[in-house]
Amino acid sequence: MSEQSITVAGAGILGLWQALTLAKVGHKVRLMEASCAPFVNAASRWAGAMLAPDCESESAPPVVRDLGRAAIGLWRSAYPGIVENGTLVVASARDQSELQRFARATEKHRNLDESDIADLEPDLGGRFQSGLYFVDEAHFNALAALGYLLEEVRRAGVTIELGQEWKVPHGEIVIDCRGFAARDDVKDLRGVRGERLIVRSKEVSLRRPVRLLHPRQPIYVVPQGDGRFVVGATVVEREDDAPMTVRSALELLGSAYALHPAFAEAEVLDMGAGVRPAYPDNVPRIEIESDGRLIRVNGAYRHGFLLAPILAGAVAEYLANGERVHPLIRK
Repeated sequence: MSEQSITVAGAGILGLWQALTLAKVGHKVRLMEASCAPFVNAASRWAGAMLAPDCESESAPPVVRDLGRAAIGLWRSAYPGIVENGTLVVASARDQSELQRFARATEKHRNLDESDIADLEPDLGGRFQSGLYFVDEAHFNALAALGYLLEEVRRAGVTIELGQEWKVPHGEIVIDCRGFAARDDVKDLRGVRGERLIVRSKEVSLRRPVRLLHPRQPIYVVPQGDGRFVVGATVVEREDDAPMTVRSALELLGSAYALHPAFAEAEVLDMGAGVRPAYPDNVPRIEIESDGRLIRVNGAYRHGFLLAPILAGAVAEYLANGERVHPLIRK
């Protein structure tokens, strides 16, 4: 394969993986980012960074689950900070129907009783009667992973230009990974708000992400080490990235308290919201313009960290052989 000059627009999780993958297979790559500092405007910075293809299959189509399972191995080979302790899903006694529904909609989980939950997460012992354990899933710190990948991109020889507005360079291939910032150029793209808190507690210890099911406000709690936890809401169908409201903060904190009362004494370190791009089917896709020189990678929804390596590999394969056969390439 001959070397090609490629510009990647957008240095979120999709853009970083595109730049790194294309540079490693021999292309001359430039990564452009509109913000003057890394990740300031990236929706990726708000992610819980869970590699949870089987949990996601509760609402996502099989293609997300199947490709996501393969992506965990790619992350394992690329990022040393990955933690592979699985995912625990629980519900309160009155919401057991939600847990049963989740079990019917997913695969590759173990059914847990109260004793099993206590063995996995001692701090949750006696708090939940039953749960589901997805043993093959993983997680990590989103910002730490983004920073690591950015340095890997530098080491791979990619030219990084911060504070540069997107434009189409003459004669180059462009991979547009601008996310929701590309909404004026991408048909059917909508924004989905993601809200999250970061708290620190000396009283709670978790080894893996825990999803607390509720018919109105399901949440996830992801340990980051050193007593830090990401507490987030799964989906908020709004397109604004305004600061979190008091109501949203109270709902998230109340749900964290329902998971474990010791979260009442946790320190709130950060809170905020970002807008994630999504297509109507909530599946990321690759769109290739007719001349093949403008490639749009977008619609990450809540699958950006999970599917970024797969999307990057699919673009690299297309550039190598010109075939549009990958399931995430829009025909």
